[in-house]
Amino acid sequence: MSKNSPRISIGMPVYNGERFLQEAIDSILAQTFEDFELIISDNASTDRTEEICRAYATQDQRIHYYRQQQNRGAAWNFNHIVGLARGKYFKWASYDDVCAPTFLARCVEVLDKDPTIVVCHSKTIFTKANGEKWWTGRSLANLDSWEPHVRFQAIISDFWCLEVFGLMRKDVLKTTSLIAPYYGSDRLLLLELSLRGRLKEIPEALFFRRCHGDQSSRLSQQERKTWIDTKGTGPLQFFKNRGSLRYLCAIFQAQLNRHERNRCLSTLMHYIFYSGTWKKFFVKKTPSKA
Repeated sequence: MSKNSPRISIGMPVYNGERFLQEAIDSILAQTFEDFELIISDNASTDRTEEICRAYATQDQRIHYYRQQQNRGAAWNFNHIVGLARGKYFKWASYDDVCAPTFLARCVEVLDKDPTIVVCHSKTIFTKANGEKWWTGRSLANLDSWEPHVRFQAIISDFWCLEVFGLMRKDVLKTTSLIAPYYGSDRLLLLELSLRGRLKEIPEALFFRRCHGDQSSRLSQQERKTWIDTKGTGPLQFFKNRGSLRYLCAIFQAQLNRHERNRCLSTLMHYIFYSGTWKKFFVKKTPSKA
């Protein structure tokens, strides 16, 4: 391990993660690439999360545990960790997922060899709550295209956004909006990254995404809103954030030539107006009870 800053910073935001936390941490500590720091930011958990994290931190100096005095929402917690990171490369790690021992080593090898790649991830296997393998995730084509508009078109399609848990160039990541305070903003982040460089998938399944009843995808719309941003409990807006003008802003903020910018704009217009996608821009009003 280097004497100064580690090459990789791994950020693990967590809230009440005692059920799967130990297995997630163990999979990180088992990495064959050892020059990393693990930053755990605890959003004021009320279960055994603090106890588990402090025990690991006393055993391994690479682990840095931070506990917040109050739950500030998942978006704040994800972004807070980025500000604490010291490594050249950065990876978010979920408290309930597992990585194969060679995940970091394989991703670092790719990023070191090719500066045009901004995110390296691997094929994903979805597992049941007990860790039993369930199904293999679908790979998204064209994320490593040399043409930004082709990558842009791939990102706005319908997929799981699991690339957000890949290994990223931290300097590029910090030029984005990070995780915005609305559910589904990981797609916006990946879109911004795709306009800055290529995303490369390792063909082996080195990432295991656990499916269980406590994950955010199982929450109601209002619960998701509070989960991502504890302050976001105000009245519903007319326009949805996830279908707003943020995609348009991302196109103009990226350093693209005129041809690529126009192709991205054309792709976005097609996405908005094709097959009723424009309806996603508006918030549906819940009928009032009689």
